[in-house]
Amino acid sequence: MTLTNQQIRHLKSLAHHLKPVVRVGEKGITENLLAELAQTLEDHELIKVSIAGADKEERCALTEELCQASGAALVQMIGRISVLYRPSQEPQLVIPKKK
Repeated sequence: MTLTNQQIRHLKSLAHHLKPVVRVGEKGITENLLAELAQTLEDHELIKVSIAGADKEERCALTEELCQASGAALVQMIGRISVLYRPSQEPQLVIPKKK
């Protein structure tokens, strides 16, 4: 899934006040974590993920793996926090259309 710059800006503004709801710990990405991520994305569409105890390159790799496994798009990554977006079966968020 690819997002336009306008869509990314809009999603960043919506995500600003959110707290991380999924946390990747020492065990890394597990089947349970992926199931929780999929359900959380279906429920909320736009979420923050906290990735603990990793350097920048490892956090980027983990975030990419999460995006690929869940079908989500990366909106933003700042420090240990990644913002992911995936529309649910019945979309709740209205984002600008692609031109």
